[in-house]
Parts: sequence; structure tokens; C-alpha cells
Amino acid sequence: MKLSIKTGLALSIIPQIIFVKWFGNYPDLVEKYYSEGIYPVISKFLRLLFGWIPFSVGDLFYTILGIAIIRYVYLNGKSFRKQPLKLAQHLGITLSIAYFIFHLFWGMNYYRLPIEQKFGVDKTTYTIEELESFTKKLIFETNRMQYLLTKDTTKAVAIPLSKKEIFDITVKGYEDFAKEHPDFKYTSPSLKTSLYSLPLTYMGYGGYLNPFTGEAQVNGKTPAIRYPTVSAHEIGHQVGYSSESATNFIGFLVTSKTKNSHFKYASYFHALAYVLSDLKRLDEKKFELVWKTVNLGVKKNYEEISKFWQKYENPTEPIFKWVFNAFLKANSQQEGIKSYNSVVGLLINFDKAKGF
Repeated sequence: MKLSIKTGLALSIIPQIIFVKWFGNYPDLVEKYYSEGIYPVISKFLRLLFGWIPFSVGDLFYTILGIAIIRYVYLNGKSFRKQPLKLAQHLGITLSIAYFIFHLFWGMNYYRLPIEQKFGVDKTTYTIEELESFTKKLIFETNRMQYLLTKDTTKAVAIPLSKKEIFDITVKGYEDFAKEHPDFKYTSPSLKTSLYSLPLTYMGYGGYLNPFTGEAQVNGKTPAIRYPTVSAHEIGHQVGYSSESATNFIGFLVTSKTKNSHFKYASYFHALAYVLSDLKRLDEKKFELVWKTVNLGVKKNYEEISKFWQKYENPTEPIFKWVFNAFLKANSQQEGIKSYNSVVGLLINFDKAKGF
């Protein structure tokens, strides 16, 4: 039986999946030929193409696409009911094209070598004693920066920077970071506030990378105290790291090494949240003891973050988190959404090896 071009295109997703899974079994090759080979070229081209546009082209594209799909289904609904194979064919073509572009433009980064190898970190495991010690170190640094900025241990830190200023400092942070780590060179910035900031908030996300346009999107409703690390996190995806723990780690390194004191505080504040959460999970008594040593001003900033997310809690958020968790696991991130917290092991072992 001779296949039509449309049917062949729809079925092409099968060999694509086989190739991606096969190639993904060789992270050394993915690292050499994709992540350090063709991806930087594609990524820079996309940033040059869309980065200069002041609004999110990717968000606009999703909007137009969504309207086009609804219109197409509406106009062809009767035809699809009579010919369900036609609907399957059109759906297959769409998925095949999207799958190909996604993995070519960014998705193969899910299969690259772990970031700890890039930084010469031997392991990501740690003992409870190491966690406790590192937590105390981060508390000291966070308290120090909080007092430096407010001159009052009981006062919350306010970020006196506009979104544009935060973006500019973040980009400069990557420029400085690349002097010591050339693999993280970031040129032709494409860092923007998402047009879908409100939906992202209800979904529980601080930002995302659009893999089709290469734009780093930051949730514009995110509290200012989180804006620096979220911005650096999303650029971490742009430079080729898909793992959430890796981009959290990169985000911390970049923001903590900037000359801006508010950025330093934001980096320690964010990292401390992960570390405290991990300590509470493993040993609540130790957590209670160290929590008492956190400045009241720092606690007020955590309360600010908590109240913000509580304000937007809704029944659909767990569903979106479940979908994203399944997506990560399907793309070789076995820990799924828990990979966000895996940054703790990276931080502890990097600090042991090289120090902050």
C-alpha cells in the first residue's frame, strides 16, 4: 500500500522518537555534537531574530496558534466526524513537526552530560551533617546581606530595581560569569516579561523558556525578591541546560557573583529556601534550631513569597504541575518536578570543592 505524503509525514514521528531515545543514550555525543555544537548556533540565531522585539513573540505565536486551531476544528468539525482518520492524520502531522522543531531547537539538551561534570563536582549526594553545616553558612550570608541592605534585622528587604534594570544586571552577570566559565557565554539577549504572566501565576510558575523562539520568559507578577534568580534561571535554559536543578544552580552562581548587593541577597535568599526545605524534610529538630537564627527581616521576605502564591492558589495548579512533572520524566529527568530541589546537592558539593 502506497502511503500519501501527509500520512508519511504524520508517521515520521515514530522514527524521530526512536532516534531521539537512541541518541540520548550517548550523552557524550549529545554534549559534543548538539549542546556544544549546533545548539549554540541555533540559539544565538533565534535570539538575534527575536531578542530585539520588546514583547514576547513566542507568547503571541501561541495565541495565534491557539486561535487558528480552534477556528480550524470549528470549520472542519463535520468533516472530521465523518472522516476520523483525516483528523488523526492532521494531528499526526502537527505533532511530528512540533516534535522535530522542539528537539532541534532545544530539546536534545535534556540528554546532555550532567552539569556537575562541567564544574568538576564529584557527586551530588550529601550527609545530614553536611546539609546542616551548609545551611548555617547560607543563613549567615543571607542574614549578613539582609542587615547590610536594611541596617535592621527585623526589616524585610525591598528590591529598588525595575524589571528592565534586573534584566540588564542579569545579562551583565552572565558576561562576568563567562570570563571564568566561557561555556556560559551569553550574547544577543532575549529576556522578556511574559504576556501570559497571570496564567503562569495561576499555574504556579515563575517563568519558562519558549523552545520555538528561544526567548526566556519571566513571570511579570513574580515578587521582585525572586526576579533576579528567576531571570538568571531562564537564561540558564537558554545557554543549553534543561535540568531544573542545573538552572537553579546556574542562577545562584550568576546572581551571587554580581556586584549588586540586592542580587546577592536574592541569590542567598532563594538558595536558602531550598536548603531549609531539605533540612526540614530530613530532620525537623535541626531545622527548628537553625530557623531560630534566621533574621526576622528574612522571614518576612519568605512570608511575602508565601502570601503571594497563596493568593493565586486554585484547583488547576496541581494539574499543570502533574503535566509538567510527566513532561520532565518523559525527557530523561527521572526526578520530575522534584529536580528543582536537587540543586541542594550541587550547592553543597560545589561549595566543598571550590567554595562560594
